[in-house]
Amino acid sequence: MSAEGFLEGRRLQLARGVLLQCIMGGYPPSRFYGSDDGDLALVPDPQQIYRLPWSHPPRALAICDADELSSESSPLSTRGQLRAVVARYAALGLAPVVATELEFFVFAPNSDPTQPFRPPVGLDGRREDGQSAFSISSNNGLRPFFNEVYECMATLGLPRDTFMHEMGVSQFEINLLHGDPVLLADQTFLFKHLLKEVALKHGLIVVCMAKPLAQTPGSSMHIHQSVVELGSGRNVFSDEAGEPTAAFRHFIGGQQAGMADFTALFAPNVNSYQRLCHPFASPNNACWSHDNRSAGLRIPASSPEARRVENRLPGADANPYLAIAASLATGLYGIENRLEPAAAIQGEFEVPDNLSLPCTLHAALERLKRSHLAKELFGAEFIEGYIASKTLELTSFFDEITPWERRVLAAQA
Repeated sequence: MSAEGFLEGRRLQLARGVLLQCIMGGYPPSRFYGSDDGDLALVPDPQQIYRLPWSHPPRALAICDADELSSESSPLSTRGQLRAVVARYAALGLAPVVATELEFFVFAPNSDPTQPFRPPVGLDGRREDGQSAFSISSNNGLRPFFNEVYECMATLGLPRDTFMHEMGVSQFEINLLHGDPVLLADQTFLFKHLLKEVALKHGLIVVCMAKPLAQTPGSSMHIHQSVVELGSGRNVFSDEAGEPTAAFRHFIGGQQAGMADFTALFAPNVNSYQRLCHPFASPNNACWSHDNRSAGLRIPASSPEARRVENRLPGADANPYLAIAASLATGLYGIENRLEPAAAIQGEFEVPDNLSLPCTLHAALERLKRSHLAKELFGAEFIEGYIASKTLELTSFFDEITPWERRVLAAQA
């Protein structure tokens, strides 16, 4: 939209079906979004309008809510779903607080998708080989790229906690500061957009796939969650003596009850399960533990004021609005229904059958399809539309034969 049109308040409308567009560009049958495929109104959030510092000539970006023309939030909008979850907490005098940890890879351009991704050539003329975890070296030649990332974050008002080189080859992680869930989802979305745009300026690509490299750790989007009282700001997960509360247990119990049903929201793509089936501290279970990275729900070591639950299931490829909404919705479900969690696990453990999660996108979609809880928390229209869109993607994947199949199976009798 032109700047003049935006400043005049001209309404931007969008076909309803676009909210169910799959990643290849197609759409499920129109019955999932209304046979007329009528319009939605994109309503800009006045607190989320940004001049894009990497763009020349100047451009701006406005994060919008997708509303029905009747002014109600569209049930197909993931941002609207997250806002509805936060409102349900507010009705109980509570406010959820979240922070996201986002991992990503920085690669050289990859013009041939049949070839593996490769790290950029470093200042020493070599490509990184996986020995740089937690390094502060500038050998990889990415300092100019990251300097511009930092500058753009500051210009956009995106606060950052820590940046680090992660365990994978040319893999990095940022921790965003905790705050309001909708704000953090906006910031996570905006940061991913920023990364990809700035990388292109530097002749690089940023990849947020869950598992872009074989035999290498995948990329997660861990969600740290706590709940405070409105007004006082007191963390309801800790009592006056600093001990865990019933609300803390119930929140964990709710997450355990819903993680299998919502796996397709936390791990939304075929590739997501490559990360989960080769864990490398990417647990595919609904167990919980104190400071054990093998558990899907980890309680990090912290002061009582900072007691929180870390959901380690979502990948970097997850929609931040939807992943945060699903995680918080199940926690609230546990609080409202006083669900008790299973016993905490420590050290090496085997996952009980009732705490195991789907390990393929097909299995996750089948579980979501049977879930009464999912339709209760997000509405049948959204869940059925989401499944329809993801089924198109899964079908497209099965329409192709992978190099592994040609290499290994072609010579079999």
